[in-house]
Amino acid sequence: MNSNQAVASRGLVLILGAAIGVLAANLYYAQPLVALIAKSLNMRPETAGLVVTLIQAGYGLGVLFIVPMGDLIENRKLILSTIALSFFAMLGLTFTTQITPYFIAAVLLGLGTSGLQVIVPYVSHMVPESMRGQVVGRMMSGLMLGIMLSRPMASFVTDLISWHAVFFISACMMATLWLVLSKTLPKRQPAAQNITYLSLLGSLVALFARVAVLRRRAIYQACMFGAFCLFWTASPLLLAGPAFHMSQTQIALFALVGVGGAISAPFAGVAADRGWNRIGTAVSMLGGAAAFLITLILPPGSWSAVLLLVTAAILLDAGVSANLVFGQRAIFSLRGKYRSRLNGLYIATIFVGGGFGSYIGVWAYEHGGWPLTACVGCAMPLTAFVYFLTEWLTGFQKKRR
Repeated sequence: MNSNQAVASRGLVLILGAAIGVLAANLYYAQPLVALIAKSLNMRPETAGLVVTLIQAGYGLGVLFIVPMGDLIENRKLILSTIALSFFAMLGLTFTTQITPYFIAAVLLGLGTSGLQVIVPYVSHMVPESMRGQVVGRMMSGLMLGIMLSRPMASFVTDLISWHAVFFISACMMATLWLVLSKTLPKRQPAAQNITYLSLLGSLVALFARVAVLRRRAIYQACMFGAFCLFWTASPLLLAGPAFHMSQTQIALFALVGVGGAISAPFAGVAADRGWNRIGTAVSMLGGAAAFLITLILPPGSWSAVLLLVTAAILLDAGVSANLVFGQRAIFSLRGKYRSRLNGLYIATIFVGGGFGSYIGVWAYEHGGWPLTACVGCAMPLTAFVYFLTEWLTGFQKKRR
């Protein structure tokens, strides 16, 4: 079978969805372990946060410099290479005892993990247009599950064994994933393009400036993901504080409950395939804003307030997951030869929004507690919604003409 005509089976879609989740988890294992890692490496408290920051920075660099290569070189080889890099980086995080090599391993882990964003456009090439939203939805379910499960899993494994075991187990998972995918992934050679790698990178700016759908969808999701990161950065501070006095294990269980929101992604994919992209986008954004508002109904401290936080977590995660699917379904409907570059630009913009959300979440909680944090969080999806209304009005005016 010609590689460009390969069709993704249900089994392959399931495997790749799981692969995306396993890879995405790599980005977040270190977050609840920062204090333990810093103590083990004799790291100063003010530099401990670099462990997480450098993993995220490596991921951002990979999204910009590795993911676009999916439009240039054979995709199977690229995916397996990034997984191999993640494997060796995880071993470095497991066994390294010096700060500088540890930081290098953190950056390499982020670079390797960016390969998950090669998988999404790769599989989109192998499914018909009528099913693309459903398949992207399954991929995004894997992504959100990986993100949401990573932190509680890291906490549980650390409590049972040690923080080193978290990274060693992940390295074993990378090795297993490499073996499975090396046996199951069909080759896919991008359509021949008379372009060099440097020209490929140079085209990113022009694509972002020229493709309005990409810009809009990226900004929508940057606002949504910023709200997501704000919530999951600030809510543990609230739960561990004097209002609730929760332990780390209890906070981990709270995070597990929030995973329920990830089930919205497949349904969003079906809705996108049926042409309900606009109404689904609006519902996702308004749901994300409402998630923060309901946390203000009751003052913190009671079990009823905890239930409202749980409801908010599920609603927000559902909105973020669904909007991510609507966005990727829209950009994957554009010209296939640009698909990896479009996805790289999309994710890079989202990444900026997430970084801002994490930062502003801590700032808001320190300056105004949860009420200010919830208001700031609510403003992010509402900002996206106001911008989205300009799209609707523009389309409405064009139809009237």
